[in-house]
Amino acid sequence: MDFKIAVLAGDGIGPEISKVGVDVMNAVCNGFNHNVSYKYAICGADAIDKVGNPFPDDTFNICKEADAVLFSAVGDPKYDNNPTAKIRPEQGLLAMRKQLGLYANIRPVQTFNCLLHKSPLRADLVKDADFICIRELTGGMYFGEKYQDNDKAYDTNYYTRPEIERILKVGFEYAGKRKKHLTVVDKANVLASSRLWRQIAQEMAPQYPDIVTDYMYVDNAAMRMIQEPTFFDVMVTENTFGDILTDEGSCISGSMGLLPSASVGSGTPVFEPIHGSWPQAKGKNIANPLAQILSVAMLFEHFGLEAEGNVIREAVNASLDANIRTPDIQADELEAYSTTQVGKWIVDYIEIVISQRAQSKSTLKD
Repeated sequence: MDFKIAVLAGDGIGPEISKVGVDVMNAVCNGFNHNVSYKYAICGADAIDKVGNPFPDDTFNICKEADAVLFSAVGDPKYDNNPTAKIRPEQGLLAMRKQLGLYANIRPVQTFNCLLHKSPLRADLVKDADFICIRELTGGMYFGEKYQDNDKAYDTNYYTRPEIERILKVGFEYAGKRKKHLTVVDKANVLASSRLWRQIAQEMAPQYPDIVTDYMYVDNAAMRMIQEPTFFDVMVTENTFGDILTDEGSCISGSMGLLPSASVGSGTPVFEPIHGSWPQAKGKNIANPLAQILSVAMLFEHFGLEAEGNVIREAVNASLDANIRTPDIQADELEAYSTTQVGKWIVDYIEIVISQRAQSKSTLKD
């Protein structure tokens, strides 16, 4: 397969983990005889500083023409600490999702047995947790009408039936591929928008008779994720709730640096880690690249290349088992590895495994 990849490294630790992601992509493509080319583009604070726009037209055009976007992170303290700033790095991320028509964010939450001790929750609670949160990405308060002055402000949580139907369809379809359990998360006891979500979900559920569909208020869902994360298989929810719940989900695994995500819809899909730009770590070579690496696995799997995705996941698991870890997840008594060291170890592992399997196939043929 021929891949055209748009690479948006963004801000903070973005360029460091982005390079690792590209190295992993190259290793897999070389091993499986895929061709890959890259076009690099600016976004976030970097783009604001250079051209005054967090998602400039040139970047959009590069993304639009690519097969996939490998995105890293945006954000900068000089904007975070300025509540009156009219342009913010995160607006670039929202613009990318909107302009590319990416209405569904797929965020897996899973645990790794060797890292159960890193979770702030008891190991017996989080062991075997493995679920997917599907977040609506282009509606709700993040995109609704806004107003702010010195005395009042409001955001509008606006949704239409087609927006809700298409994201619920994604939820039902993912549940059908897994354990056939879908949880629709809303706040239907208070919010009109949530009541429409629940109404439409109840209308659609009979079309999927093999799926067990339940409904949960967002505050209950947040509590249940902590008390019994293994209850969930697939959850689907609106934009704001999904943003909060998926960050909460990161504590289950023990680090936001472990969780990738995919944003899909009518345009070029985007693959990224769920974490932010961590500007305090910029240039220190300590950022955990595993979420970026696993986002590359999701990229291959999106195109039906399961073997390519599996070899990446195998390499990540092997690195964790071998204690090749950055400071955020390393055991206290062991020396931590740098971003580049973890990346190189995983690339080397991938190359060795692919080579060994190719030799094994050749021997069997002989």
